[in-house]
Amino acid sequence: MLIIRIGYVMEVSFELVILLYQPATYETADVVNTWVYRQGLQSGQYDLAAAAGLFNAVVAFVLVMTANTLSRRFSRTSLW
Repeated sequence: MLIIRIGYVMEVSFELVILLYQPATYETADVVNTWVYRQGLQSGQYDLAAAAGLFNAVVAFVLVMTANTLSRRFSRTSLW
């Protein structure tokens, strides 16, 4: 379960942030998901938002693969 949950390190509870999201809090409360939302849906820059979302997914995938490799090396158990 730890290996799978490491992929969620990049995810933040989008719903909790978006409820309090307003222009006054953009600088302090902006996370990757809200930035993608603001750029993609509000500004109409779909290409930039898609690239940022893809980058977020690739980083999460690399974290899971690294955790799986480390788990296989140290405890001899892994996801596959």
